[in-house]
Amino acid sequence: MFFRKFRKKRNINALVDPDEIFLDSKNLQNFDRQQFEGRIEQPIPRITINLLGASFLLITLVFLIRLSYLQIENGDMYRERSEENTLKSINIFTERGIIYDRNMKELAWNQKTDSLVEISLASPDPKEDLPYIRTYLSPGFSHVLGYVSYPAKDAEGNYWKTEFEGINGLEKEYHEKIKGENGSKMIETDAKGTIHSFNIVNAPKEGDDLVTSLDSRIQAKLFSSIQELSETNGFTGGAGIIMDVQNGEIISSTSFPEYDSEILSLGKDTKQINEYIHDERKFFLNRTVSGLYTPGSIIKPFFSLGALAENVIDPSKKILSTGSISIPNPYFPDQKTVFKDWRVNGWTNMAEALAVSSDVYFYEIGGGFEDQKGLGILNLEKYAKLFGFDQKTGIDLAGEVKGTIPSPAWKLKNFGDDPWRIGNTYHTSIGQYGFQVTPLEAVRATAAIANFGKMLTPHFIMGDKKMEEKFETIDLKKEYYDVVHDGMRQAVTYGTAVSLNVPYVKVVAKTGTAEIGVAKKRVNSWVIGFFPYENPKFAFTIVMESGPAINNVNATSVMRKLLDWMSVNTPEYFDPA
Repeated sequence: MFFRKFRKKRNINALVDPDEIFLDSKNLQNFDRQQFEGRIEQPIPRITINLLGASFLLITLVFLIRLSYLQIENGDMYRERSEENTLKSINIFTERGIIYDRNMKELAWNQKTDSLVEISLASPDPKEDLPYIRTYLSPGFSHVLGYVSYPAKDAEGNYWKTEFEGINGLEKEYHEKIKGENGSKMIETDAKGTIHSFNIVNAPKEGDDLVTSLDSRIQAKLFSSIQELSETNGFTGGAGIIMDVQNGEIISSTSFPEYDSEILSLGKDTKQINEYIHDERKFFLNRTVSGLYTPGSIIKPFFSLGALAENVIDPSKKILSTGSISIPNPYFPDQKTVFKDWRVNGWTNMAEALAVSSDVYFYEIGGGFEDQKGLGILNLEKYAKLFGFDQKTGIDLAGEVKGTIPSPAWKLKNFGDDPWRIGNTYHTSIGQYGFQVTPLEAVRATAAIANFGKMLTPHFIMGDKKMEEKFETIDLKKEYYDVVHDGMRQAVTYGTAVSLNVPYVKVVAKTGTAEIGVAKKRVNSWVIGFFPYENPKFAFTIVMESGPAINNVNATSVMRKLLDWMSVNTPEYFDPA
């Protein structure tokens, strides 16, 4: 029987004859080895199968033991915990965009402290402190940058207001751009407030940064100069602006006094905030865009252009100033009404009248006198409007107001039946009476003189093409502008603005002193102008508010101090190229 079995096995193996093996070996080179032709398959070893089965058995056993531990041994505990646990969705505060100056100096940024970061990372609790505070470069920037209000909590410590909000300045104007988007996370807490788990659902998106046209170096120096003059010479405040006369970018815009942006943002120092509110110097007033001031003699260059355009006078004709002119008094015909010049200026043509700021000259070309015809109040109003003195500039900053130009209609509205008189025209022609302008209006109009009639839209963002394309053209002859340029240059070389006659740049300027109050014991001091003379690049306006009339220092001293500082620290602004 054993023999038969052995024979049977051999017969099976004999199904493949040796000659067939040798025959197939000749075709080895034709096998497709990628399809495993010509290979002998080997069965999987039994030990491998046994080891794999043991592994699966072990994993199943561990799973069953853990399941028994959770469901049977500790099931009651976890059931009670799950009943007490709650899921909450809480806010992840994004970072507000940074505000930079034109040289990428940070003006407003997000300041983190170690303690705040530690709390934020270690405890995703809805009652946690904010991850950062908004910080500002100071002093001199508050009115431009503004401030923010922070997210707010209710009595239970939960946030009912979940976003930072721009309240004033660029923080408000560009809030949508720099605010970013908050994220959110889900947390699981028990009845005791202990956190057991949390997951971020939506990641926060940081706000876009804002690059302004401001030069923080010039801004800080201009502010400190205005502050110093105010505090040492009895002015209640002041403002200054410098603007590019080619594209309308604001290089500097500052107002004194100012609030502290961080104090207002945090809102905790109520004593200081109350002092801001009740101080008569008006800390919240941005004087550059919201301050209305009697312009005085800074209006004269614009009426000079009007007189030339209307052929009221030849620019070479000279008018004599003996210190005043007199006309019949409408109420007392046997008496004279006298309109004084600020000094005896003698014979002056237009350029000389601008240089020495002759009031008599502008009385006569404004209202007429004897054989000299005048523009008349309607033309005075026309050219004041032409240079934008009764309209908003469209600047990208909240709170802008527009000026007031005196006219018969204005007088009728404000003074009832009292008719318009020639004396009102005289006073209007030298920037007095009911005339009011903002420093921003003044700097834009000055830039239009510098660039021969291009009325720009002032703005704070570098390379803002949309704002640069918003302009109007005042179509007056270049030769008229040349006369005014010459007169304003003479004001610097020998006239009322001689303190600006510096060796490192040729400055063009016009001063103004506007009497205020019934007693006229206080004045607003102005200076407007541009530089360089041959190739104007930047216009400036400075106003010092309500100082003693007997002051021997004024707005030009602020500008002189700034120019001297710039010649050392920012000489590139004087480059004639």
